[in-house]
Amino acid sequence: MVEASRVERLAALAEPNRLAIVDALTLGDLAPSELGERVGLASNLLAHHLGTLEAAGIVRRRRSDGDGRRTYLTLAWDDALVAAVAAEPHAQAGRRVVFVCTGNSARSQMAASLLDSLGLEAASAGSHPAAKVNPLAVAELASHGLTPLAEAPRDVADVITPEDLVVAVCDRAYEEIGHDRVGVHWSIPSPVDGDPAAFAATFASLRPRVERLASALSL
Repeated sequence: MVEASRVERLAALAEPNRLAIVDALTLGDLAPSELGERVGLASNLLAHHLGTLEAAGIVRRRRSDGDGRRTYLTLAWDDALVAAVAAEPHAQAGRRVVFVCTGNSARSQMAASLLDSLGLEAASAGSHPAAKVNPLAVAELASHGLTPLAEAPRDVADVITPEDLVVAVCDRAYEEIGHDRVGVHWSIPSPVDGDPAAFAATFASLRPRVERLASALSL
C-alpha cells in the first residue's frame, strides 16, 4: 500500500498555484506578504494554499528572530519529494555574493567560506559586527577543511557594493538592511549562544542552501 503521507504530499503539490509557491521558495525564505507579491495571489487565496502545503509538511513557518512579529516561510528541503519537485533556481551569474548576518561572527562567515570553496567569489559582513569571529565557528569550519575568508568581522557599509548579490543569513540583518537591498534571505537561527553542536547544525543548514545558490549562479 502507498504511504498515506506521501499521497498527501503529492496531492498538495498537484495544483499550479501551490507549485508556484514551491518554486518561489527555492532560493530563499519569504514572508507571506513577500510570497504573495512574488506569485500574484491575494492574501486569502495564499493562506488557503499555504495551509495545504504546511499541513502536508512541504512548507514550514518560522517566527523572525528580529522583530519577533514577522514569520518566514521555507521549504522542507529534507523531504526528498520536495527536493525533486522544486524547480531549479536561477540567479544572475558573475556577481560577488556577500553574506550578511548581525555580528558577522558565525553564519555569514561559514556561508562565505562554503561558497568560496565551490569556486565562486564571496565575502561576508555584519550589520553590527562583533569583535571577532566566533572560535566555535572557526573550529566548525576547520572540521570541514575550511577557514574564514576574513580575519575579523566587517561592517556592511565597508563591504557591500551596488553590484553585489546580498544574501542575509539572519532575520535581524535582513530586516535592518531591507528587502530592496537584500537579494536572498535565509531565516537561520544564530548559534552564538550555543555549544559546538549548535554550530555544526548551523553549518549543516547552510551547506545545501549554499550549494543550491552556487548551482543557480552557475547556470
